[in-house]
Amino acid sequence: MTNTVATPAAEAPRGQSTLLLLLLKLRTFIALIAVVVFFSLMAPNFVTVANAVIVSKHVAINAFLAIGMTFVILTGGIDLSVGAIVGLVGMVAGALVLYGIPLEMFGVVIYPNVWEVIGIALLVGTFVGLVNGLLITRMQVAPFIATLGMLYVARGTALLMSGGSTFPNLIGKPEFGNQGFPTLGSGTILGIPLSIWLLLVVAGIAAYVATKTPFGRQIYAVGGNERAATLSGVNVNRVKLAVYMVSGFCAAIAGLVVASQLVASHPASGETFEMNAIAAAVLGGTSLSGGRGTIGGTIVGAFVIGVLSDGLVMMGVSEFWQMVIKGVVIVGAVILDQMQRRIARNARLG
Repeated sequence: MTNTVATPAAEAPRGQSTLLLLLLKLRTFIALIAVVVFFSLMAPNFVTVANAVIVSKHVAINAFLAIGMTFVILTGGIDLSVGAIVGLVGMVAGALVLYGIPLEMFGVVIYPNVWEVIGIALLVGTFVGLVNGLLITRMQVAPFIATLGMLYVARGTALLMSGGSTFPNLIGKPEFGNQGFPTLGSGTILGIPLSIWLLLVVAGIAAYVATKTPFGRQIYAVGGNERAATLSGVNVNRVKLAVYMVSGFCAAIAGLVVASQLVASHPASGETFEMNAIAAAVLGGTSLSGGRGTIGGTIVGAFVIGVLSDGLVMMGVSEFWQMVIKGVVIVGAVILDQMQRRIARNARLG
């Protein structure tokens, strides 16, 4: 019998691979620290309490979308309609606040209170997600095509609601009992914007669902190996339908926050938001092939995108160059993800 003894020369490459793998796993945190330090040096006003609040409010909007997108991507899908849902939900909320629900046959107009407006708007976003899910699961339409088509449908519907115009001054009227809508976007608790508290709640629930519930395990199973998930008894279509509804619900939250912050709604709100959501999820370690990713990583990824966007604006960088930089960041994140997978696979084989 021959005994094999590991030599220092053999252990060195393995140790280097382990260190590199650890750095790749922490790449999102490292990227966040790097961009914060960079903009702190390049833009003196970046590190202030006021700016931190503004950045956090911007991050919250992207994070809501990214949370829903993460659930979808974990199953191996994609949702390109979330930005359009933001605009549509904002228009629905604006119409309800300004014009109520006219019942022409009875000659009356019902003005929902703020909680009812929020509830109806969330149902609209969830319904759009439901349609996406049905197209993908029942009609066997590819997720990219189904959600791309829904992007146009939702955006067009938002434009039709106002003829392309803005619904302004969404403050409500005392006589209608529908005041308070702007509080969602401008209100604070203990000096922290209400949207941040809402993000903490949504992110906490999402993380719990993804890691501690049977539904969360089924999501990862579907994304990891759909056929194996089916053979193990997972209702794949039901899981896919649910994640697209979750994505629509999260997009509706973002739409309400945007309209509330602006105290107005415009059908073009949310344009290109889907790209930021995908970027945040990918930066946070969610694999586009499905089956791997975390809500916590997505939140950190959303902060990277938010800090990067606001920092570039404060530096006066052209919007065109901002798009180029974001594109490079997304491609870089995917490359690093592939590197991490290869190194992990080689480490297991070794």
